[in-house]
Amino acid sequence: MTGRAARTVVVVATVLAAALTTSFAVGLRHQHDTEQRRQDVLAAARQSALNFTTLDYRHYARDSGHVLDGATGDFKQQFAAQTAQLTKLVAENKSVSKGQILDAGLVRSTAESARVLVVADSKVANKSVPKGEARTYRLQLDLVRKDGQWLTSDVEFVG
Repeated sequence: MTGRAARTVVVVATVLAAALTTSFAVGLRHQHDTEQRRQDVLAAARQSALNFTTLDYRHYARDSGHVLDGATGDFKQQFAAQTAQLTKLVAENKSVSKGQILDAGLVRSTAESARVLVVADSKVANKSVPKGEARTYRLQLDLVRKDGQWLTSDVEFVG
């Protein structure tokens, strides 16, 4: 092999190695970004479901505020519109609900929206059941990314 041919092989090998390295790095970055989005969505959905299932008549303004802080769109408007009525109902019944998230799974997600299924238990006590009773909730939460945050735009009870 001549000196010129050897230099050509080295240049081609260097360009090929650089291209492969760049491709690999881009793939890893995409994979990392996707996993980070998945974790962020699941964390937001878990917190939203926990806020939704943890309410205390003695602190209802604070507790409902937590729900509203993590909400957006129609869900936020509907919950806000019902807050006065719910405050009265929760106080009359002396309702206390302590939620616990059992599991959450991502159904689908894009860079701007996601759907998550959450299973939560809650111990609910009130005037009718002063010692409390366990309840299990299966929730479907739709989330949207707004101003760098994942916010709940819809909640449905499923199954």
